[in-house]
Amino acid sequence: MRLTSQEQANWCVVTVEERRIDAAGAIAFKEAMRKLTEGLSGPVILDLGQVDFIDSSGLGAVVAAMKTLGGERRLHLAALTPNVDRVFSLTRMDLVFPIHVSVAAALFSDDR
Repeated sequence: MRLTSQEQANWCVVTVEERRIDAAGAIAFKEAMRKLTEGLSGPVILDLGQVDFIDSSGLGAVVAAMKTLGGERRLHLAALTPNVDRVFSLTRMDLVFPIHVSVAAALFSDDR
């Protein structure tokens, strides 16, 4: 699972550089997220702009990543493709995560 991260304006931006987050990559996703975000402070933006498919295992991995951050740090989602957005809407997880149309929109959000 390829993920990259960078710090921007006191945010940690993690970009998923894969087309899928599914059962085959869920464990690797969780581990990569943990490594990229541990020891940092502040909110995290997960850039899902390259992800075309997410299944229930992938959704569970995103929830696990949120829980790993702890209660004081929030996980924001950005740039969801239509298929991924549909999964978050159908499962009502769009009520759990702050979702932004782009990374730029998340960076300028007041919702940290």
